[in-house]
Amino acid sequence: MKKLSFLIFAICIGVTAFKIVPFSQDEKGVIVNTYNANGVAEGKLSPGTMKNVEIPVEQIYQGNLLLVNSKHPVHNESIKSDIINLYARKELVKGYRVFNSETYLSEDIASKFSNMVLDAKKDGVSNFLISSGFRGFDEQTKLYKEMGSNRALPAGYSEHNLGLSLDVGSTQGKMEVAPEGEWIAENAWKYGFTLRYPEDKTDITGIMNEPWHIRYVGLPHSAIMKEKNFVLEEYLDYIKEEKHISATVNGQKNEIFYYPVTENITINVPANLRYEVSGNNTDGVIVTVFPDND
Repeated sequence: MKKLSFLIFAICIGVTAFKIVPFSQDEKGVIVNTYNANGVAEGKLSPGTMKNVEIPVEQIYQGNLLLVNSKHPVHNESIKSDIINLYARKELVKGYRVFNSETYLSEDIASKFSNMVLDAKKDGVSNFLISSGFRGFDEQTKLYKEMGSNRALPAGYSEHNLGLSLDVGSTQGKMEVAPEGEWIAENAWKYGFTLRYPEDKTDITGIMNEPWHIRYVGLPHSAIMKEKNFVLEEYLDYIKEEKHISATVNGQKNEIFYYPVTENITINVPANLRYEVSGNNTDGVIVTVFPDND
């Protein structure tokens, strides 16, 4: 397991201190733990220089891997900043329809969803409908009062309050039996989406089976969740326990690291590789380092 060394320093007078949490490394670059066919950890040298990245404690509540459920509510800083009205942005509505003129979603997620369903059309599946996307707290409160606790969540405890989730329907019938539902179940992970509330995980999610509710987490996370049959709760626990995992998707190796966060920290990342940082909405951040040709 990767050992972490800690150093507290003040960036400058009047600026919050950051704790330094480096990757294991030597003068040639960063050492990334990988695993052989027997599951034994082994070192791999990834050439390149390192750079410091400051991670404020608020990052716990920002990103694509936030856990939102009855115990972990949405924070104001968690809400996607690019929420748009899909009906007013018809150039983004490609390969699917929207339920009404008040359908909202993150612009970035809408683009990713459109790319996915356009590929589904190549497989002869083309009757997708977004029945619900982003909901503000006021709308969620109204829905909760109308539908009750058996069919809705209170404001702040629904993934729809993030902008990362959407309810996907079919114009041909219920998602349980429609080709669109089958295609989503088999292929959504390839595009960074996951079925958030599957039938065999209700004891973990606390939510009944919803074959229409998908959530964006991004690759390689959706691929790992699919392979291991994880829902988000299980996946985040898995990362936290392992601290570091490797995932090869489409022949490309990705490295994922968990860091507990109780204060502002600074981490070292490879300067020549793309990376993403997401909070888990509970106690830490996940750093995903992508291959150099990603």
